[in-house]
Amino acid sequence: MFFFNALFVVSLLNFLHDFHVSGNDKNCTYEPVFTPSRLVAKFGDPTSAMCSICQHDCPNDLFGLEKSVGVATKNGTKILWTVDEMTEWDISPMCYFTDDNENQCFRKLSITVYQPPKNVHFSFLNHSGPMFAGHQYTLQCTVQEVAPIENLIVTFYRGQTALGQRQLNYTEKRPVNESFTLNINPSKEDGRDQYWCEAKLELGAEGPQPPPVVTSQNISVTVYYKPQLKGSSNPKPIIVTKGDPLQLNCSAVGNPSPSYTWTNLSGILPPIDTSILTIDKVTLEHRGQINCSVGNSAGTVIVTFNVDVKENYTNIIIVVVLSVIALVGLAFAIVVVYLYKQHRMGNYNLKDVFFRPTRHVAVPNEV
Repeated sequence: MFFFNALFVVSLLNFLHDFHVSGNDKNCTYEPVFTPSRLVAKFGDPTSAMCSICQHDCPNDLFGLEKSVGVATKNGTKILWTVDEMTEWDISPMCYFTDDNENQCFRKLSITVYQPPKNVHFSFLNHSGPMFAGHQYTLQCTVQEVAPIENLIVTFYRGQTALGQRQLNYTEKRPVNESFTLNINPSKEDGRDQYWCEAKLELGAEGPQPPPVVTSQNISVTVYYKPQLKGSSNPKPIIVTKGDPLQLNCSAVGNPSPSYTWTNLSGILPPIDTSILTIDKVTLEHRGQINCSVGNSAGTVIVTFNVDVKENYTNIIIVVVLSVIALVGLAFAIVVVYLYKQHRMGNYNLKDVFFRPTRHVAVPNEV
């Protein structure tokens, strides 16, 4: 009889060892305690946790640890759970006991099994080649074989500047592949740095510190932008004197380097592809608008110079004065020739012609 009773007790204990507890009884006055209360384990690595069954002496030996992997080692009212190699993704060991009132009391260990990304790849979605400033482009970061996905934070970078973060809000314990995107509108300065992304597993205080991070490759980009003038696109009117030199400047920066085309209404400007137009001597045909077109593959800007050409009155005055002098000289020459013909038989002093003394004739007094 004793043999059958002992066999029954052993069978009962073995049954309870593998017994799947369905839920805590509401009459449980206390529950088992795991140390640590939350476990973070890397897939393929060893791990362990300790379960304290009772706060004080347990009322009986009806307790154990339910697990799908690893070994449970009892030491009094404590159970050490050890795993040489974590090979399960969805696992939740459970400590349990049954009190004298047959209440089932248990606690599950919260475990996060993680795997850092096997690979992180950065790209531009549906785009290759140079970008244009002000246009919208989509950055893409593809993360492969990472778990759990809900703890993954992806950050996009330009140089060392963080552009934005992305995180998914669904739960999947096994490794997955996911792509994250971010829209940007690059400026002309954005072509100086490289673009890349990083994938970080934020596993909390119980997880590895610092958190596991895997970065992508760096990609250099070229940003095209239309010419930007160094000066005003609407310069003040220019007044220049006919015959004087004139220099106009419409220098600009752009990517690709801009080309220059100069035109005016009269069409007398020579072909020139530089930012500075030099006219050695301005004529009246240069009067009006002179346009400088600055362009590249990103766009074109036009600078309009309003030029007013004035006559050179100094030259006119000089011509008039010289003409008067010439006329005076001509008249003088005519007078000289005339007087010469009148007195060609004797000596003649030109001075005496203009400054001949007046002869006074004596008149006798009347008596």
